[in-house]
Amino acid sequence: MSRSVRVLACAALSAALIGAAACGGGTSEEPAAPAATAPVTNPVDPATAGNITGKVTLEGTPPANPSINMASDPYCMNLGPASTPVFVVSEGGLENVFVYVKDGLGSLKFPVPSTPVVLDQKNCAYTPRVFGIQVGQSLDIVNSDETLHNIHAMPAANREFNRGQALKGLKYTTTFTAPEVMLPFKCDVHKWMSAWVGVLEHPFYSVSGKAGAFSLNGLPPGTYTIEAWHEQLGTQTQEVTIGAKESKEISFVFKI
Repeated sequence: MSRSVRVLACAALSAALIGAAACGGGTSEEPAAPAATAPVTNPVDPATAGNITGKVTLEGTPPANPSINMASDPYCMNLGPASTPVFVVSEGGLENVFVYVKDGLGSLKFPVPSTPVVLDQKNCAYTPRVFGIQVGQSLDIVNSDETLHNIHAMPAANREFNRGQALKGLKYTTTFTAPEVMLPFKCDVHKWMSAWVGVLEHPFYSVSGKAGAFSLNGLPPGTYTIEAWHEQLGTQTQEVTIGAKESKEISFVFKI
């Protein structure tokens, strides 16, 4: 066989092998598809779940909340006088305190809610000022004002973002990938606008409301470290043990 014939034969054989591989021949195999992850279900038995309820109070006379100068934006200024709600006291209770289970749940995994949390920019303020969310849960940030706002997240453990919303009705949706208490937001357009979110891997958190009331419901029996956070007064913790179907009442007292 001449050299040229041998070269042509080798080329034909190589082309055949390549064609067979492209059509699924040979010994190579497609990588196995990853196994489907089973959905996380609530690990707490409702027949034994308990509750922790309570109240946050303020001892002493709080300073006056600082007034806000909105002259930089005529839209905001036309809303009338406003102040920064650092201390909101009703019926002796302190509002806007983030209360949550800091420790005690061990390795339990909890499902992520499908309903998004909403942070609104309304009347030139973030609403709510203090709130909670789970890792992986959607946060919808909306603009309900007819003026430019922006939402600037300044995390330590999550991704920073800064999004402008120039028109009423705009929405930006995001999620957080790591627990963080507390993660601050600010508006670079309106320096007086601030908000805080507690990002957790579980649903056991609350923000004190009227009369400083809060509740942590559906907890499995166990011993927990409960923390209360206020933007000016810092944090307090206490240990609480609940048994099966037990409800316990606790209180936090912040002092000026």
